[in-house]
Amino acid sequence: MTEIWGPAGIGAALIVGAVVTYFWRAAGVALSGRLRPDGAVIAWVGCVAYALLAALIARMIVFPIGPLAETTLFARLAAAAVAFALFFFLWRRALLPAVIAGAGTLVLLATVQG
Repeated sequence: MTEIWGPAGIGAALIVGAVVTYFWRAAGVALSGRLRPDGAVIAWVGCVAYALLAALIARMIVFPIGPLAETTLFARLAAAAVAFALFFFLWRRALLPAVIAGAGTLVLLATVQG
């Protein structure tokens, strides 16, 4: 990376990224007092957040990269199904145990299959 941009370019990219990030955070703080918690804007933001999370999870399952790409599609789908089922039906929406169970299922299936 430093061969392409050089140290100054990387520093500039970090500064620009920080400015953009903190601009949107400051805008959120400035607008937060003017928005109703049960209003349409907040509902829309919540929907977008859930949609982004679903898209990222779907991408990791269907088009994995890195070590996850070495697992089978069946193992990834089965781990997601276990985590989903436990989250909604057994642990009453407790995220951490469901994530741990899904990851454990993925590791177990990957070990057994390969």
